[in-house]
Amino acid sequence: MATTQDFADYILDQIDYKGIITYRKMFGEYAVYADGKVVALIAENKLYVKPTDGGRKFIGEVIEAPAYPGAKMSFLVEDQLDDRLWISKLIEITALEVPEPKPKKKKIK
Repeated sequence: MATTQDFADYILDQIDYKGIITYRKMFGEYAVYADGKVVALIAENKLYVKPTDGGRKFIGEVIEAPAYPGAKMSFLVEDQLDDRLWISKLIEITALEVPEPKPKKKKIK
């Protein structure tokens, strides 16, 4: 089951971030970006946040699961989806700790 547009929009509306939050649809699911860095995935109408030490400390008792078969483990956020302040803080913490994306290699002609 692919993520619905309504669910993805709801999650993005919940995030109050000082920088730029965007998302990109890929294969029926969504990658969430904070200032160009992937901080979360939305898959099957569930929110999966990239694991970081700061995020683990903030959440406390973490539930980890892969966003799709073969994916790395992420923090599965279920109970706090309606808590805008909580989600916003988790995304802020994650954005600070996630590394910058690797530069893309230029194609040689």
